Amino acid sequence: MEKVTVDDVENRPNPLGVHGVRLPISRALGTEDVALVEYELEPGEQFSGGLHTHHDQEEIFYVLDGTATFEVGEDREEVTVDEGQVIRFPPGEFQNGHNHSDDVVRAVAVGAPGARHNWADIESLAPCPECGEETSHSVRKPNEDGVMQLVCNDCGNEMF
Repeated sequence: MEKVTVDDVENRPNPLGVHGVRLPISRALGTEDVALVEYELEPGEQFSGGLHTHHDQEEIFYVLDGTATFEVGEDREEVTVDEGQVIRFPPGEFQNGHNHSDDVVRAVAVGAPGARHNWADIESLAPCPECGEETSHSVRKPNEDGVMQLVCNDCGNEMF
């Protein structure tokens, strides 16, 4: 049995600088089969660094305060999730959540199975300067400086 107080969980923001508060509760608990993270997004911030999917994990976001807006699928359909609402993304569905409001958004994200990312199973959609269009990219684990690398799956171009 493990027990933590959320206020005591170390803040570990995304290395891309897209938000200021990310509390990896599952890391503090030492979980192996589920990820649990609390986010606090200021206006203009987002949960992750871009439209992405986890091929090996489903994700659930429970909005505690405010309204989050998610881009969903390759066509980027906008879906709003209000306080008290929950949204689920199955493995393989592209998504990215934002705070487009003037208020703070607090939300809890749950990912399963697995408490840590399998970086080989993450895919991101991003513009490739070599291909001249948005393409599928593999995502490599952040280096010692916290920088993630994207690799175009079409041409192999590496971006930091």
